[in-house]
Amino acid sequence: MDGDSDPAMQAYRILVANEQATLAIDEARLIAAARSILADSEYPAGVVSIAVVDDPTIHALNVQYLQHDYPTDVLSFVLEEAQQCVEGELVVSADTAVREASEAGWSPLDELLLYVIHGTLHLIGYDDHEPSDQVEMYRAEAYYLQKLGVQIAADQTRWLAGVGKESQS
Repeated sequence: MDGDSDPAMQAYRILVANEQATLAIDEARLIAAARSILADSEYPAGVVSIAVVDDPTIHALNVQYLQHDYPTDVLSFVLEEAQQCVEGELVVSADTAVREASEAGWSPLDELLLYVIHGTLHLIGYDDHEPSDQVEMYRAEAYYLQKLGVQIAADQTRWLAGVGKESQS
């Protein structure tokens, strides 16, 4: 890849493990998403591993690590965080992406991309527990989706509504 010759891009190692058979993934696109977010962060270096799994696998991990007895879309784990580097792991569900994509009006690959964006944002410090934090998370998700060529449907108010609510807080 041409981006690999850029020294700034070499500072970010993104590894992808495809551990499912539901969806043919676009590994380069997932790497580009994580790398773009890391490059815009305060971290000059980072290592992120992305595991694309099925619902039974992510369900078991959700129970094991968060005591949530259901499958989810993405799990983010910060493994190490220092001023100069962040290391983390994302686990994303292809089964959930296939199931949820039509609601968003886009492909399962775009839905999976959203999960990688969301998880990587968590790794660099974004949170989405409070409404004001959700607004910032949605704004960042929309930015990176659009940066990576995903068109957000006009009727998808998740991002648009969140951005509009900020001024009311």
